Amino acid sequence: MIMEEKDLKISPQAGVNDQAVDQVLRPQNWDDYVGQAKVKQNLRIIIDAAKKREESCDHLLFFGQAGLGKTTLANLVAGELGANLKTTSGPALEKMGDLAAVLTNLNKGDVLFIDEVHRLNRMIEEVLYPAMEMRKLHLIVGKGPGARTLSLDLPPFTLVAATTRPNLLSSPLRSRFGASFKLDYYQTQDIEDILKRNAKLLNLNVDEKAISLIAKASRATPRVANRLLRRVRDYAQVHNHDPITEEAAKKTLELLEVDELGLDPHDRRVLEVIAQKFNYGPVGLGSLAAALNEDKSILEDVYEPYLISIGMLMRTPAGRRITEDAIEHLKKYNANL
Repeated sequence: MIMEEKDLKISPQAGVNDQAVDQVLRPQNWDDYVGQAKVKQNLRIIIDAAKKREESCDHLLFFGQAGLGKTTLANLVAGELGANLKTTSGPALEKMGDLAAVLTNLNKGDVLFIDEVHRLNRMIEEVLYPAMEMRKLHLIVGKGPGARTLSLDLPPFTLVAATTRPNLLSSPLRSRFGASFKLDYYQTQDIEDILKRNAKLLNLNVDEKAISLIAKASRATPRVANRLLRRVRDYAQVHNHDPITEEAAKKTLELLEVDELGLDPHDRRVLEVIAQKFNYGPVGLGSLAAALNEDKSILEDVYEPYLISIGMLMRTPAGRRITEDAIEHLKKYNANL
């Protein structure tokens, strides 16, 4: 059931944790979901066509950086189809029995959401292929010469999968999705619209300049925008700011050490190490990870995408290099560069 926006509002004094607030702020219908216009347009055609045919929707794959709305889209797909949403993740499906338990508990028309699908192991994928294509679950019962294959029919269902690492998906799995959609970073205006809606749901009175400041520091990502809005709310309540002003937002960001571009100390550290230890680059990923005492996958998945998107970092054949814009930005914090 889709709740009306007026039913979702919560008091700023309510004793709810951040997870509960996240659920309240999650868009409940297409109109609430701001941004990703092309993705929404294509999804609505796929879903409306499936509803007219009275069939299950094609399997869908969403990929993009964390916090851009993949889980929200899975919820909206299920809501538009009038279907139950059942959620799991790649790491949770360790054995074939785990996947079999999930699949055999599906009802006709259900939507199964698998987050971090790139972390499925290959044996699990082999079981998933016939389930996606023919709605068949093939299980091996027993071991050795006495083992036999058991085939179970599955009801029509829609698999919605999400990943931040599409390059790690095998080609056979990727090819079995009826449609794949890449979620991009958001425009600043879209982030501002999201913040205004969510401030309203939280019963917060936030002025335009504060909204603009938070939006610019949100890394073009709704999840980050919502997190910063909650922290600004905390600061404003402790210091009795009502309405929440630009000054309150600025003080909050200073306490969090988040600058006007949304960079935190870890982001700036990546750029500073390239500048100071590697003469602005280029530097190989392994050498950079060692200098930062950081895992290479963390650098690739967490730090680099946003730094590249705002023109602070370049990947070249010779390695990573920081840009002139990055150098000018860093000089505000480190006069020795």
